[in-house]
Amino acid sequence: MDEVLLRAVVPTVIGVLVRRGAPFAAAEDAVQDALVEAVRTWSAHPPRDPQGWLVTVAWRRYLDAVRAEDSRRRREERVEAEPAPAPAGHRDDTLQLYFLCAHPSLTPASAVALTLRAVGGLSTRQIARAYLVPEATMAQRISRAKRTVAGVRFDQPGDVRTVLRVLYLVFNEGYSGDVDLAAEAIRLARQLAARVDDPEAAGLLALMLLHHARRAARTRPDRVLVPLAEQDRGRWDTAQIAEGVGILQAALARDRLGEYQAQAAIAALHADARTVEETDWVQVVEWYDELVRLTDSPVARLNRAVALGEADGPRAGLAALAQLDPALPRHAAVAAHLHERDGDLATAARLYAEAARAASTVPERDHLTRQAARLHAALRA
Repeated sequence: MDEVLLRAVVPTVIGVLVRRGAPFAAAEDAVQDALVEAVRTWSAHPPRDPQGWLVTVAWRRYLDAVRAEDSRRRREERVEAEPAPAPAGHRDDTLQLYFLCAHPSLTPASAVALTLRAVGGLSTRQIARAYLVPEATMAQRISRAKRTVAGVRFDQPGDVRTVLRVLYLVFNEGYSGDVDLAAEAIRLARQLAARVDDPEAAGLLALMLLHHARRAARTRPDRVLVPLAEQDRGRWDTAQIAEGVGILQAALARDRLGEYQAQAAIAALHADARTVEETDWVQVVEWYDELVRLTDSPVARLNRAVALGEADGPRAGLAALAQLDPALPRHAAVAAHLHERDGDLATAARLYAEAARAASTVPERDHLTRQAARLHAALRA
């Protein structure tokens, strides 16, 4: 069975049920039931029209649920007045589902989970495994999210920036469990970029592709983290890089710069360099200046300090870093790197150890610990 096809048609199927009068939560549950039935039967008897089959089965599941309630007669009278189903593919509701799932009243975690379930077509079990939480915990999170958006009109305008932020969060989850969330985010970002007239949607897609192109070189077979400067650039996906750069150039040509386009431009400069020494750090700093202007983000300022240390020397980077809050995540790691480049190995070793204790992931912690050990060994030699 083609899972990619299933995930692509799920938003439209949910949209058909919602327009027929089903509440969003009930429509989403009915579609999930239909997907379970598809898994059970399609291998032996695949339908000629998968989307039409899902609409029919999901609508029946919804009616069965309605008939089980006391309001059977009122609901069925409304159903009898419904026109015959339109041909499959007559309307694409993916974009409205994006807006609904990224509703500002939802927490980021709930918005991501609901997007993966309703738009991505993933099961609760798949999402739970991806987030490494019990299935019951994820089911409660999704149920609360569906209750939150239950009263939201399906056709009311949404905020594209909120949708982009949710997709960015999905992508940053990367890979865990049996669901590749980075690849799923790229798939959803392609859908969104094709449906909205916003260069930032294209910028986000370009950013994802450019980062994902380096994925194979990011870790060793033993899962050890490989920093950008040490990666085997021959393992980068040149086709994805070319696609990302092409999408970015088209977006930048529209002269409506946003944060995702600026981030993608930085990623493109890294991807364009055949070696770390050939990186155009001056341009990288200039793009970070644009990103700081757009967002005033402390994280952008932190990354700018790294780039400035490469462009103008480690002391320039340390001067920029001194203006930032030391409690900022990765502050100690950046300071360690800059102090090492400036020749202060003792301070760098101490800061690497401090950064390792604060690391949010095991690979990052192990990498920073090895850096501290390397410098301690050099100091003893």
